[in-house]
Amino acid sequence: MEYGYSILMSVFSAAILLYAGLMALTKNYKILPVRATQSVKPKDEKRYMTQLSKVVALVALSPALSALAGLWNMTAALVVLIVSAVLFIWLGTKIMKGVE
Repeated sequence: MEYGYSILMSVFSAAILLYAGLMALTKNYKILPVRATQSVKPKDEKRYMTQLSKVVALVALSPALSALAGLWNMTAALVVLIVSAVLFIWLGTKIMKGVE
């Protein structure tokens, strides 16, 4: 299966994007894992969920970009995955800075 990595990363990215969309639409703080709800107590839960859904969607782009690069070259796909994940997580921390 020549394109197995790209298919797997595309499905993984789609699942994460679906979760981000669900968070953005419902703005329900209860859909976060139990550990996250215990460790973070935001003042404005709806604003927090909106910003968090943006960050989750941004981070979900990393495996999608890697899947596209995987169609071309596996080494490039791994480099794209690592570099984009670091970049998107860094951008995500900037987005979440003033949300509590």
